[in-house]
Amino acid sequence: MKIATYNVNGVNGRLPVLLRWLEETQPDVVCLQELKAPQEKFPEQAIIDAGYNAIWHGQKSWNGVAVLAKGEIKELKRGLPGDPEDLHSRYIEALVNDIVIGCLYLPNGNPAPGPKFDYKLQWFERFISHAEGLLARGIPVVLTGDYNVMPTELDVYKPERWLDDALFRPETREAFHRLVAQGWTDALRKLYPNEIIYTFFDYFRNAYGRNAGLRIDHFLLSPEVDKRLLAAGVDKHVRGWEKTSDHAPVWVELADV
Repeated sequence: MKIATYNVNGVNGRLPVLLRWLEETQPDVVCLQELKAPQEKFPEQAIIDAGYNAIWHGQKSWNGVAVLAKGEIKELKRGLPGDPEDLHSRYIEALVNDIVIGCLYLPNGNPAPGPKFDYKLQWFERFISHAEGLLARGIPVVLTGDYNVMPTELDVYKPERWLDDALFRPETREAFHRLVAQGWTDALRKLYPNEIIYTFFDYFRNAYGRNAGLRIDHFLLSPEVDKRLLAAGVDKHVRGWEKTSDHAPVWVELADV
């Protein structure tokens, strides 16, 4: 079973890229972030024609998350619990093939410090709390998406330039490490503990060509999924396609039960 995550940076504007990648790699499940489309403008028919069912949580101009699957999807949750006044479309949770899949788009938080950074940390605390509840149930869970966090210096090109950025500030990294310490496995780092792996490359300064990137798209696996982990990787070449997202797709492959 292959599960992928992809911040598409606009699902309609990048639809040809998304469809090309789906056709090329054929993942069983895909989590998408940054749809940048209201609920009614999600390209459902194109996704169906590509062989996928879909659930999505859209928002005009910003945010938006979706889960695609070749098989049946049961929606479990829409929106992150803990703040009924938070209307951002940043979390959707589904049951696919007996695995709970949480698809998230964690706030960027810049400029930091400031209200946006405060919101990022508050969202992170809610997510940590929700993740703890999922883990306590002892069921297979995958939490994946754009975390907007570089956990260590290995995860960022020239870390000294990012010290004051919301994605790399100590508070952000500390929150991520507390989350993982609950008992989650960072899939890419389990398989490649010391390798330079990036999932995001800015559009400016030839970042992709220079491999000047960030690792901010992550797969966290519960123990029940971790023991099934066979492979993980980044489809980095997709970032080099024309009119592509600034993120590259990330994936894990799991053994069947």
